[in-house]
Amino acid sequence: MSQQFAISGIPNAHLRTAPLIEAREFARELAPKVREGQRVLPPAREEQRSAPEVTPKVAAKVAPEVTPDVREDRELTPNEPGKKPANKLKQGVIALAALLAIGGAGVAGLNWYNYATAHQETDDSYTTAHMHAISSRINDTVSKVLVDDNEHVKAGQTLVLLDPQDFQVRVDSALAALKVAQHQAEAAQTSITLSSTNASGKTTEAKGNVSNAVSMITKSQAMVTEAKSAIPQAQAVLAEKKAEEERSAKDYERFQKLAEQGAVSWQQRDQALRDFNVAKNATAAANEDVKQAAAKLDQADQAVLAARAQLVQSQGVSEQAEAMHVQTRVDASQYDVAKASISQAQAQLNDAALQLSYTKITSPVSGRIGKKSVEAGQRVQPGQQLMSVVADDLWVVANFKETQLENIRKGEHVSVKIDSFPHHEFTGVVDSVAPGSGASFALLPPDNATGNFTKIVQRVPVKVTFDKASIKGYEDLLVPGMSAVVNITVR
Repeated sequence: MSQQFAISGIPNAHLRTAPLIEAREFARELAPKVREGQRVLPPAREEQRSAPEVTPKVAAKVAPEVTPDVREDRELTPNEPGKKPANKLKQGVIALAALLAIGGAGVAGLNWYNYATAHQETDDSYTTAHMHAISSRINDTVSKVLVDDNEHVKAGQTLVLLDPQDFQVRVDSALAALKVAQHQAEAAQTSITLSSTNASGKTTEAKGNVSNAVSMITKSQAMVTEAKSAIPQAQAVLAEKKAEEERSAKDYERFQKLAEQGAVSWQQRDQALRDFNVAKNATAAANEDVKQAAAKLDQADQAVLAARAQLVQSQGVSEQAEAMHVQTRVDASQYDVAKASISQAQAQLNDAALQLSYTKITSPVSGRIGKKSVEAGQRVQPGQQLMSVVADDLWVVANFKETQLENIRKGEHVSVKIDSFPHHEFTGVVDSVAPGSGASFALLPPDNATGNFTKIVQRVPVKVTFDKASIKGYEDLLVPGMSAVVNITVR
């Protein structure tokens, strides 16, 4: 009678209780026969097994389990009156069987208690992984599909190619617009440099001319003042010379008459003539000095006018220089506009290049292709799912009852049995406990504040990650959704 016995979910591999079963069955067979007064023969030698010593407290707990369950596989004889040794033997066998049964039950109970307090198990578990939906970001036609169902791909590997022609045209157009904007900016910058240089030169020239004109005006005005003061002096000299000429003329006429009368000599008359001529020449010279003084005054007035004209001209040049400065500011504004155009053209180019990059659909992670629904020539829309990539990293979600979570902690050792591979034991560790029960994240979570309340034990998901060594060789065989039995060794 060698069979395995499992109690309260303890796996058969962890508890073997064949001696206990035999002892309990033998005790059940003895109980009714002892009450009927039958003699019990000792069991076969090979069926007798030893059992550990059992305390009275454990025996009291296990004794009620010995119920009548008669199996007619042992030899029993009626009790014969007057044979006390047989009765004593019978009682001894019964006591031994009871002790064996109680001891076996105690050992089994102790084993079960030790195992149950150190392990938490659930079969409400399944494997899962990150599933990345692969979709198009643009409206286009599929050119090539480079992968097939269930194929393993690497992160960044190209999965689908869309027709790039329309988007390449947009890139070329945006690039040409960017070059135009750049040339406009260069021209504006050159104009700024040129106008700024010219304006600076004109400003310097105008300032010099204005200064010279002001100086000339000052000098010319001084010459005018001097010329004006020289004219009265020249006129006074002229008046004096004219008076001298008139006196000399009268003297000459008088000496002429006197000489003709013989009153004076002709030498005196000639001297008077010479004096008259000298006075006449002096008058002419004085008159010429007056004319020269007037001419100098006119020249001084002309110089003043010329200096003022030069000042006006210099001020005009200064205004031109200011206008050039204004043009420089205008050119600077145009340069700013050109730079903004460059930024806009660059943004359009970046957008066109980005749209062009969307024609190449790549895998975000390493994994296997699943749920492929795209073919070459198909017209796809933005957001349309084309396939899925199941990531390589799998884990187990074990839904434990809330009453089992007391001692479950992150990092505890986990044994995982997957239904698809019953002869292989996977190992792992507790990664984390969900922040809420499954019902808390339901589409319609329960509202216990209304109506009648029935307490239901909730289940909380626990994430278990595999040890890399335990899944070696099973990487391509494990897939999300497989049922599993999770056993956590708690501290």
